[in-house]
Amino acid sequence: MSQRHVPVMLQRCLDLLAPALEQQPGGVPHAEGQGPVVVDCTLGLGGHSEALLTRFPEARLVALDRDKEALRLSGERLAPFGDRATLVHAVYDELPDVLDRLGLPRVQGVLFDLGVSSMQLDEADRGFAYAQDAPLDMRMDQTTGVSAAEVLNTYPAGELVRILRAYGEEKQAKRIVAAIVRERDKEPFGNSARLVELIRDALPQAAKRTGGNPAKRTFQALRIEVNGELTVLERAIPAAVKALAVGGRIAVLSYHSLEDRLVKQVFAAGAANTAPPGLPVVPEAYQPRLKLLTRGAELPTEEEVAENRRAAPARLRGAQRIREDEQ
Repeated sequence: MSQRHVPVMLQRCLDLLAPALEQQPGGVPHAEGQGPVVVDCTLGLGGHSEALLTRFPEARLVALDRDKEALRLSGERLAPFGDRATLVHAVYDELPDVLDRLGLPRVQGVLFDLGVSSMQLDEADRGFAYAQDAPLDMRMDQTTGVSAAEVLNTYPAGELVRILRAYGEEKQAKRIVAAIVRERDKEPFGNSARLVELIRDALPQAAKRTGGNPAKRTFQALRIEVNGELTVLERAIPAAVKALAVGGRIAVLSYHSLEDRLVKQVFAAGAANTAPPGLPVVPEAYQPRLKLLTRGAELPTEEEVAENRRAAPARLRGAQRIREDEQ
């Protein structure tokens, strides 16, 4: 498992979080008698979590994932760390409830890796990958919610066009949806190969010559819709910032522009002062709550992309909590 799962931008994530998680005089405050707490909001196969526990031997890990199979496999991987690792079946916007149940009002570090896990891409029956035929499922938690097939077969055409445009940034959305509606009237969609073939046939030649597999954007859009990813992320990033102790740090790996834009907006809002213009001195209540740790979004190195092609679209942003919210 660890061989097929290569954590993206691992060393840079660890370095970003290190000042908040290393035990040092005057370091980030944490609960009396306990080490620092770091939350991996997207556990996946546990590569980042394992590295966090190894590098920061005093740290306690809380790790969330909505995928029960990922939790099972990661539980085996992280078993040597004993009770330093607490794994929770939850979506990452449930972070405040999880921390409340665990009696952890503040944490010192938070990590998000928003990519689809290697396991989900590699397991054919999950339906995430357009490169192999599989049932059109795409649910990260297969115990709940609607599948990609249900979206394709039941959503009105106008809603499908909106999803492909908004979540896939697909310029040919109308053309693709017209073909989907025409074909689903003949026979409902069930497997990915038929959808991939339909998209290839629907697109003009010029659109097929650029941007990799022509089905990529449609599959991304369906995955985001099925899992409510952007809606969840809109709640999760502010909640994670709020959970940080002063001095705590957050690192977020995004994989497409919609995610990265949302993270950028939350961080930028936290790093700006909110005082009315023209004040000679900015009162404490209006001072920024966050300090940005990255100049824009950092990219993986050429060497990393050569070793791990799934790192190519990654964008990393980091921020540090420098002030409490005003009560």
